[in-house]
Amino acid sequence: MESMETKPSGGGGARDLLHRQYWDLSYVSGPLVFLKDGHRFATGAILDLVLGDGAVRQGQVLETSTTHAVVQVLQGTQGVDIERTSVSLRADAARLGVSRDMIGRRFNGLGEAIDGLPPVLPDEELDIMGAAINPVARDKPRDFIETGLSCIDGFNTLVRGQKLPIFFGAGLPANRLARHIVRHAATKSDAEEFVVVFGAMGITEREAAFFLRSFGESGQGARVVAFINKANDPAIERLFTPRCALTAAEYLAFHHGFQVLVVLTDMTNYCEALRQVSSAREEIPGRRGYPGYMYTDLSSIYERAGRLRGNRGSVTQIPMVSMPDDDITHPIPDLTGYITEGQIVMSRALHRQGLFPPVDVLPSLSRLMNNGIGEGLTRADHRDLANQLYACYAHGRDIRKLMSIVGEDALGDLDRKYLQFAQEFESQLIGQGDVRRTIDETLGLGWRLLALIPKEELTRINKDLIDRYYCEIMEDGVPSPFVG
Repeated sequence: MESMETKPSGGGGARDLLHRQYWDLSYVSGPLVFLKDGHRFATGAILDLVLGDGAVRQGQVLETSTTHAVVQVLQGTQGVDIERTSVSLRADAARLGVSRDMIGRRFNGLGEAIDGLPPVLPDEELDIMGAAINPVARDKPRDFIETGLSCIDGFNTLVRGQKLPIFFGAGLPANRLARHIVRHAATKSDAEEFVVVFGAMGITEREAAFFLRSFGESGQGARVVAFINKANDPAIERLFTPRCALTAAEYLAFHHGFQVLVVLTDMTNYCEALRQVSSAREEIPGRRGYPGYMYTDLSSIYERAGRLRGNRGSVTQIPMVSMPDDDITHPIPDLTGYITEGQIVMSRALHRQGLFPPVDVLPSLSRLMNNGIGEGLTRADHRDLANQLYACYAHGRDIRKLMSIVGEDALGDLDRKYLQFAQEFESQLIGQGDVRRTIDETLGLGWRLLALIPKEELTRINKDLIDRYYCEIMEDGVPSPFVG
């Protein structure tokens, strides 16, 4: 059955459909409703669903054919009666109104203001699915974003235009780490405009209050655009949250020249919502019940990071990914690792020692690190120093394992120095607490740590750098601030 509120005035297409109401819902399954005739609407179109009590909900068309259309209802399907619910076309695609005035504002997962202020007057309305960057127009990620964390800046440097995920297990302080990055991330040049876009998916009320309060307390809230989807919000909204956040980020970066850092937490909650929709569509499940197209779906989010030739703006991503059962081979972190350019791995063992941030630098990696460090970017000694510190720490960890077997008395003097180095590396360099460190402070602390190791053991550093930094420390008569 079909009825028209207003008779079409001529001319076909979507303009006519805007005036029509349809009453042909066939059935409801989870967050989805099914229409009997699907050829009227394009995939991605936004529909209005008018319930029997007059309430209006929005839905997006997932799939169409001549026989049916699948629509995901953004506010959930509870109370939807197929006999008393009509649908009509609202827009040809899900869009977000964007403006420079979004900076400092708070929105829900659909891009609606939740900070008590009037809605943003948009300069444009953009499709939240975005547009793929032409590979020819894509510029190579380069330059340095300082997070204020030694474990990232020193060993897994974040580069503008990069996508660098953080993997963590349940109970680890990932929210605290995300807060630290949002508070302290910056470019080295104060002349550049820097903005953080924060997208939260499926977080609790307590976590939402934690983030919003911390933004205000730090005084950085004026440079943060936050999109918050809470655990009690519809799961379908989680599928929109990262895309709304990235649409805002792309607008600020490529239209206004901002350096934009996008922090997305938690992508596992996003994938759970994706699995819920797939199950409701009765699709054949893939690994552990997740849809077979999850790789493609995640890549449509992660690949929106980047830089454009001739444009000074950039979009850099830090997705936060929780690992069920601390399993880094779980489909979500596994596929994320294939798409992104490295990973930061949080360690439960370091967390038990009371260290923050508990980041294990050995399995962590930034594949684009060399594009953002060196003379004129960080410091000329950065690469060699990071290599030597990494090697010494890895050797110290091996000595620690050996000591657990043979005992400390069986260790030689050099082994004891490496053992002490590993302990001081963790407690001093990694476990910095909530303070912010500049890259110069991180590198300076690294050289002081190397003073624990004999000069002849420093085989990964150029001799000129050893003469300039290492020997200078030793000549000051302070072989190490960590001895005695």
